[in-house]
Amino acid sequence: MAFGIKREELERWKQGVDSGEISFLTHYWVDDRFPGCNTVTKVGCCDLNKLESWGKQYGLQREWMDLRGNYPHFDLFGERQRAILQSEGHSEQLNKLEK
Repeated sequence: MAFGIKREELERWKQGVDSGEISFLTHYWVDDRFPGCNTVTKVGCCDLNKLESWGKQYGLQREWMDLRGNYPHFDLFGERQRAILQSEGHSEQLNKLEK
């Protein structure tokens, strides 16, 4: 279940994905399969080769891409999420949810 984002944020992420950008969207999220994680960052791009190349630099595997629907993406959680957001200059996405 996703919550804690505005429609404008979601639309901006979708537009970025559709235009071939590496786009980031962080929101609150609850899933019993991932205890202790209450946020997720979706890193998406419609260009699967570009997304795969981007992910490789962080040890992400192509098999981990979520290809369901129209917005291919990686889901980032926990410490990996924090480290990648910091490295990519998007820490504010996580910080705004932790306040």
